[in-house]
Amino acid sequence: MSRLATTPLTICECCDAVYERRPLASGEIAHCRRCGAELYRNRRLDLDAMLAIAFGGLITFVIANVYPVLIMELGGTRAQVTLWDAILATYDAGVGLVAVLAALSLFMLPLTQILMFLYVLLPLRAGSVPAGFVPVMHAIRHTRPWSMVEVFLVGVLVSAVKLAAESELAPGVGLWGLAALTVLLTLLTTFDLQELWDLAADCEAGEGVACPP
Repeated sequence: MSRLATTPLTICECCDAVYERRPLASGEIAHCRRCGAELYRNRRLDLDAMLAIAFGGLITFVIANVYPVLIMELGGTRAQVTLWDAILATYDAGVGLVAVLAALSLFMLPLTQILMFLYVLLPLRAGSVPAGFVPVMHAIRHTRPWSMVEVFLVGVLVSAVKLAAESELAPGVGLWGLAALTVLLTLLTTFDLQELWDLAADCEAGEGVACPP
């Protein structure tokens, strides 16, 4: 039997402290003794819900990046602004580093996170462990803090309030997609990753899937 299936350990995502994973009472939460961060909680893993959120995140990601987030009308001129228009305008303004960081946090990281979750969840839902499960899970853990879609959403709303005094503004489909993406990514990243490790261990031990098809 592999080490994955026999080692009941959990690692703090904030300070990397290692603890033996113990059963919790209903609703109980385990915290890190070193930094106080939440380690895991007693709640049933719902793979179907996670898959629905991940697929929903993928759909809203496409909507947020393809459709305009704001529709402006100024002096008889109507313009539609997409996320990529904002990033390119930032680059053309001479702040290329900010544009690159915005592209990473708005496009690359959210898409990568969603695809990594789907890569892990789909095989686990079928009762098998995907190839490269361990490095992908570590990548999910390390990229969690770097997705800043919600920060950009707040920035768009603040900018819209400032521009409203000078032009007529209307929210575009992309803005609603961005708002939905923010909610779905937040839900996806609040799941306890340790439960996926435990489910993978069960699959390796031949104990079947957590939720039958």
